[in-house]
Amino acid sequence: MKELVWHRQLLPSIARNAGSPFLTDSSTGATTTYGEHGSRVLRLADGLRRLGVQRDDRFAVLSLNSPRFEELYHAGLLGAGVVNPLNLRFAPRELTHVLADSATRVVFVDQAFAPVIDAVRAAAGVQTVVLMGDGDAPHDVRYEDLIASGDEVVPDEPDEDDPAMLMYTGGTTGLPKGVLLTQRAMMLTLYHIQMTVKLEREDVFLAQVPMFHAASMGAILGTPITGGRLVTVPFFDPPAVLKAVEEHQATNSIMVPTMIAMMFAHESYSPERFRSMRRMTYGASPMPRPVLARLQAEQPQIELFQGYGMTESAALVSVLLPEDHARGDHVLQSAGRPVPGTVVSIQDESGKELPVGEIGEVCVRGGQFMREYWRKPEETAEAFRDGWYHSGDAGRLDEEGYLYLVDRTKDMIVTGGENVYSTEVEQAVASHHAVAQVAVIGVPDDVWGEAVHAIVVLHPGTQATEAELVEHAKGLIAGYKVPKAITFREEPLPLSGAMKVLKRELRAPYWEGSDRAVH
Repeated sequence: MKELVWHRQLLPSIARNAGSPFLTDSSTGATTTYGEHGSRVLRLADGLRRLGVQRDDRFAVLSLNSPRFEELYHAGLLGAGVVNPLNLRFAPRELTHVLADSATRVVFVDQAFAPVIDAVRAAAGVQTVVLMGDGDAPHDVRYEDLIASGDEVVPDEPDEDDPAMLMYTGGTTGLPKGVLLTQRAMMLTLYHIQMTVKLEREDVFLAQVPMFHAASMGAILGTPITGGRLVTVPFFDPPAVLKAVEEHQATNSIMVPTMIAMMFAHESYSPERFRSMRRMTYGASPMPRPVLARLQAEQPQIELFQGYGMTESAALVSVLLPEDHARGDHVLQSAGRPVPGTVVSIQDESGKELPVGEIGEVCVRGGQFMREYWRKPEETAEAFRDGWYHSGDAGRLDEEGYLYLVDRTKDMIVTGGENVYSTEVEQAVASHHAVAQVAVIGVPDDVWGEAVHAIVVLHPGTQATEAELVEHAKGLIAGYKVPKAITFREEPLPLSGAMKVLKRELRAPYWEGSDRAVH
């Protein structure tokens, strides 16, 4: 008997909720019901078969958020093919690598990204480009024509261990590598979401995190099995998000901390415009304390969740719950406790488990983890050595089982033999009222090996000097952790497609010409 396949989740929900609204495109206002969605997904799955895509073949999607993206996920998870969602920030070289490495022959693309795919398709071996939506752009087949060509046939159920998604990591340390996730991994993540983050039938979920990212799984998988509504925003833009929240009375969403800070900073924001929101999950990067404090003060009606995970875990490892936020003590600095069935261990470099309170590498066991890094058996074995997934994150556990993340191990700064965790320094600098964004990196130093260096963007209309910020930090962290220098910049910090700061780009000018690789 099998249970952990998408058929067992989506199809009963469609039958129960056939006449209820499901998908709304905020850019057009068009809405489809559950029944209409089910019909389109089944015809899309059959259309993929007619394009020659088999169950184990990969098909790629390069698109802004839209109902069509959701349909493609659901068709793939029903067994029409393995979904390969592409990061919108991939450079042409990275796209060529990902498409060739995955042997993807069919790519779905919207008008905005069609020229990008057209430029790399020959080198990448792409055979068919399907254009989603209207517009005049290079393509072979139109999306609606493909759906019209298909029959409403339910694909055979996959097995729990069959591949469901191939999601490539951002490639911060080289070319992207594929994370192969099975039906079982995806469905266990769905269960974890339902057991912790509270998605309900009455919810109107706003999908504003990029749908190519693992953080969007709550929207993509969680909403349709509840009977709730999903409203897509093409890309994060504060005025568009606030407009969508008001028009559709959105009640639930996921936001990266950078998105929340950008919303607060925009002139169109006022607390009243966000009042319909009842639940929100944040994660993917550390939450600056001033941003969290403002969110709690201005939106007290929102139940807050923090999610921690990675692509390799199909999104979720631990959750900080609303009751944890209500405590208002040290647990607010944590990433919560592991989701059911998942075990976290803090280990040293030799794989020895460390006592409570000691900092080491965050290692995890759980059924939601990837099968492998695509075509990389040695890297897969290294990641899963001794039966644990080694995350590359540095952290500690407390006596109550809360996980505290202190840094990515690659972002740790070693200065004069002391370890400095960049996130701790960033939190100290960010608590100054004038600081809008801050990134802390290590730069070469002849005496100390590395020096702590902060790159700061100030709020418009505010002022702060280097000496003022250094003095502010000295009151919060040890002297050796305080930035030795601060660079101010006018433009925002560079962000990945998942709204994370690209520290590699910030480090590169300082390490150019050195014998150390920039990571």
